[in-house]
Amino acid sequence: MFPPEEHFIAATLCQLLKGDSNMDFHAEVAAELPLLRRYARTLTGTQTVGDAAVRKTLETIIENPGEVDADVRPRLELYRIFHKVWASSSLRPMDRPGAVIGALPRLARKALLLTTIEGFSAAETAYILGTAEAEIVEAVAGARSSINAMLAADVMIIEDEPIIALHLKKLVGGMGHFVRGIVRTHAEAVRMAKEVRPEMVLADISLADGSSGVDAVKDILELMDVPVVFITAFPERLLTGQRPEPTYLISKPFEPEVVAATIWQALIVHRESAALAHNA
Repeated sequence: MFPPEEHFIAATLCQLLKGDSNMDFHAEVAAELPLLRRYARTLTGTQTVGDAAVRKTLETIIENPGEVDADVRPRLELYRIFHKVWASSSLRPMDRPGAVIGALPRLARKALLLTTIEGFSAAETAYILGTAEAEIVEAVAGARSSINAMLAADVMIIEDEPIIALHLKKLVGGMGHFVRGIVRTHAEAVRMAKEVRPEMVLADISLADGSSGVDAVKDILELMDVPVVFITAFPERLLTGQRPEPTYLISKPFEPEVVAATIWQALIVHRESAALAHNA
């Protein structure tokens, strides 16, 4: 088990893979760990499993430094090895018939997340997932053409900045979802959630009354089971892996593609979990 300090982990990787003198490599690895942690949480649908998969990836690299291609960017290697570890890990739930909602295969979901949220090109995504670039392009195109209708949901927005709230409303509506309400404070959020029973919540971290969106969501989740996507200007503060933290995070300022992909994945994971629990 690793100590929590990410720079210690990065320094260890640096020593094993490149040598103590390459501080650029050290810095890049350290910078990428929160981003890999964000991706892992989004992919797995939980902080616990996502963070454990990242730790397992780092353990694999330290135990087997020859696994890393030193001629490839550290970010690509981290994500490639993460997926290799994830594919064979006991952390990953066994695939079960009917687990994937609608017609969206797991390859398409991974490709969509890597190309939108993480910003990898189709060629880079193909390298990470060990498949052909043409297959990635086809998978992403197919996902985009069918996913909105498949995942239409009632959404509640917790955001105290009117311009951002309206921007989110337009984006969410353009995806085929229905915005049932926009609120600015902790109390309003809990009250609205009771009234509209949303299927998805988008929540800012800092609210108009000085309270925390995290606390508002905590109270909402005590009332209902609903996926939540947090929006913050400082995502790295919630990606330390050292305490209970949100699973789905979007950085401010945000890109429409990132909002869409994060909402899609959160809804898919939540609906899959509900379907599996119902059929258990």
